[in-house]
Amino acid sequence: MKRTTGKDRSITSTWRPATQAIRAGTWRSEQNETSEALFLTSGYSYESAEIAEARFRGEDAGMTYSRLQNPTVAMLEERIALLDGAEACRVQASGMAAMTAALLCQLSAGDHVVAGRAAFGSCRWLVDQLLPRFGVTSTTIDARDNAQWEAAIRPNTKVFFFETPANPTMDIVDLAFVCGLAKKHGITSVVDNAFCTAALQRPIEFGADVVAYSATKLMDGQGRVLAGAVVGTADFINNVLLPFQRNTGPNLSPFNAWVVLKGMETLDLRARRQSENALAVGHFLEGRVPRISHPGLPSHPQHNLAMQQMDACGPIFSFEVEDRKQAFILLDALKLIDISNNIGDARSLMCHNASTTHYSVSAEARAEMGVSEGMLRINVGLEDPHDVIADLDQALTKAGL
Repeated sequence: MKRTTGKDRSITSTWRPATQAIRAGTWRSEQNETSEALFLTSGYSYESAEIAEARFRGEDAGMTYSRLQNPTVAMLEERIALLDGAEACRVQASGMAAMTAALLCQLSAGDHVVAGRAAFGSCRWLVDQLLPRFGVTSTTIDARDNAQWEAAIRPNTKVFFFETPANPTMDIVDLAFVCGLAKKHGITSVVDNAFCTAALQRPIEFGADVVAYSATKLMDGQGRVLAGAVVGTADFINNVLLPFQRNTGPNLSPFNAWVVLKGMETLDLRARRQSENALAVGHFLEGRVPRISHPGLPSHPQHNLAMQQMDACGPIFSFEVEDRKQAFILLDALKLIDISNNIGDARSLMCHNASTTHYSVSAEARAEMGVSEGMLRINVGLEDPHDVIADLDQALTKAGL
């Protein structure tokens, strides 16, 4: 196979994100296909025993096994890295596989992690439940407060781990400050950028060392497959992450990689249109519900910071009603919007976080994070926003709002 865009990135690195999402990392076989080829193979043959030996030594550029390399998967990795402005990328079987790998590949017993307290339920489980089993301690802080990051640093702090915007509270972290603080102290910053993708926010431009994704979300964008990705320097990806991934095997299948490649062709269009739709829905809900957390609205306490870091505010935000009972009445009254815990989908989806995505988190931790019994998270899709608003209007009325 041959790359059609230059082996040294001299061409692709000058392209803008919307172009990179479609063209970057394209390889073509001797057939010169326009759509990326799907290589459903677990292994590769060698012309001689000497070539096989050279490949395993890293002296020959060919592929050895699809747990390590696959042409379809490699195209996706190159595309994501270029879009993020990163040197390298490795994709994983799911978003949580990516988060887990990004942490475990660099942590050892005795290390310390500082983590944002507002996070996806499974990410909090990693910090609160999994890491302590391996002798890694952690401190969870209000990631919005820059002073708390500095105060939490210990001599053995190895990683800063946070989401921005946070799921589902929509807390915004000051990327430039926190990532700069991490570099000053020799700490690796790991940023979960799943709510935005590089189409809307590029943490590496603000100094992030490692960026992790659930590519299941906006990158696929149509709720079809599970996928994850980690980007960073070539040294981190190849010498820190790859040995962990090679030997534990959280790999993405070629088929799922191909589906995400197809999704990325419309990523820029979807992310921006859904951001516009979500802002329209947010304006409708503001004043109709007791509380709304949408970083694109001036009422959000970190609106200005969000506008500095993000090209647009994405399709996801949260709002609150009185309690769980009222939230369930509202959800059950929906006719267009689906009750679903997925996000980034082209369809509008909504869920009650305390009983779904954060069910495994203790009530005390949910209260600390700001996930109330009345909180609802909405992903605004590509439908006409007036239809989404009409559905919310009738559901809110039935819920007494």
